[in-house]
Amino acid sequence: MDQAGWRDSAHAPQPAEAAVLAAAPAARTAAGTQERVAGVRAAGWRGPGLAVPGWWPLLPVLAVQALLSLRLVRADTAFQDEAAYLWAGHLQWAHWLHGTPIPPFAAYFSGAPVFYPPAGALADAAGGLAGARILSLGFMLGATALLWATASRLYGRRAAFFAAALFAVLGPTLHLGAFATYDALSVLLVAAAAWCVVRAGQRQDATGWMLAAGTALALANAAAYPSALFDPIVIMLALLTAFPRPGGKPAAARCLTLLAVVAVLLTAGLLTGGSSYADGIGRTTLARAPGSDSPLTVLAHSWSWTGLVAVLAICGVIISWVTRQGPARTWLLAVLASAALLGPLEQGRLHTAASLNKHVGLGAWFAAIAAGYAADKFIASAPAGRNRTLTSAACVIALAFPLTLGASQSRAFSTDWPDAYSFISILRPLAGHGTGHLLIEDPSIAEYYLPAGSHWKRWSSTRNIVLPSGASTGGPSSTAGVTGPGNTGVFAEFITAGYFSLIALNFADTTPLDHRIADQLHQDPRYHTIAVIPYGPHGTYVIWRYEPHP
Repeated sequence: MDQAGWRDSAHAPQPAEAAVLAAAPAARTAAGTQERVAGVRAAGWRGPGLAVPGWWPLLPVLAVQALLSLRLVRADTAFQDEAAYLWAGHLQWAHWLHGTPIPPFAAYFSGAPVFYPPAGALADAAGGLAGARILSLGFMLGATALLWATASRLYGRRAAFFAAALFAVLGPTLHLGAFATYDALSVLLVAAAAWCVVRAGQRQDATGWMLAAGTALALANAAAYPSALFDPIVIMLALLTAFPRPGGKPAAARCLTLLAVVAVLLTAGLLTGGSSYADGIGRTTLARAPGSDSPLTVLAHSWSWTGLVAVLAICGVIISWVTRQGPARTWLLAVLASAALLGPLEQGRLHTAASLNKHVGLGAWFAAIAAGYAADKFIASAPAGRNRTLTSAACVIALAFPLTLGASQSRAFSTDWPDAYSFISILRPLAGHGTGHLLIEDPSIAEYYLPAGSHWKRWSSTRNIVLPSGASTGGPSSTAGVTGPGNTGVFAEFITAGYFSLIALNFADTTPLDHRIADQLHQDPRYHTIAVIPYGPHGTYVIWRYEPHP
């Protein structure tokens, strides 16, 4: 059998027919032409003088996703993570081009500082923060296109449409499309790895595709260390898509090749990067400090953002099992659906909802494939003709609900931090005047926006004091990871010595330490309060200046 025409034994040519066929090469040529036309129609609709590609339904999906994310590009000033990565990228370029010393970013970034930050800095140099956020939008549009390509190869174009549409309008997806961090890049690279293993199809030798998939997966892990959580999902895809054919040893060979490529590339990267990279992976990923949020809180948030996709994905598994589609297909759908739980379960284990809205997007990418399969089977269950057309139309219209929900959630995600405009406006002349050291509770935003940010040795935070040599002291504490406050006694020493010319605290992130520092400043006549700046709905920045007596 093939897609060009359904053949069975009842249509086998009889002897007389065989003689006719043998004498009629033109008929065979016509039949071949007819099969080629059928193949063209399978790829896209062709009318008189008009050819429409089969992927045209993807275009409105990408257009809607782009428009909903673009409206968020200027929704707020830079988030702390955005500011930190873009600032680090600019310093990295200065280091490469001019040999300028840089901070030990690898020791506390949760992604390789030589990967996304320089790329984001180039986009920032070209178009500012908006340019860097639009770069992320390009990554997320690419991930949606790869989702379409992957789902269409597995389950057809109708399933691919609903899979892409459901993923494209999720709140986390739209948010990452207007968020200048490594997250969007890691989603794109993991999506590319998944597409490669599915693209290998029924080939007996898929070594080339596994090499490509392993390279993409290793780059994704380098861009964002937490993306390694989804490496087993891609490996399972490589295994299950090899059944029933080629099956057996070729399927195992695919998994081993993929795993070997990832292991070799990441090991080479660690050896090249040195011990600071290993320390950074340990601090930010493997031994991350737990938070105070309950697992139920984490799961509840995840459910509100990706619950619809997860439910539809589970329905896809049930449909495949009930209709006896075969164990390989059912297990494949189960693996895809389970990906939606990996991020929430990991953060539930760590008792933290911090950055959860970024980390659930990658799992939703896989689960959306199973959700698209469920939508396709639901439509296919309707009688062919008018009823099926109406069912399809109703499912498309029903997408208005996740679209509206995703648009609302993404707006909330993209405005969930204080607007820093007033704070930066007041701090700009203060930081630009002189060369003294600055203690800012969250310095990354000021370092990104202000010209003085390029002189990184001037800037300290309430988690870490930077010495004139560039070395660090004062924190974080050994038990609190990279988010812990600095040592109170060390900060008191430096303040008493007049090390900081400006101190700005907002009593939000390291609150107990902030209050102890503020008490010391109030008792020291050399420090004077010069500004009190509202910072968000519930916060205030207080700025002190060091003015020793003559």
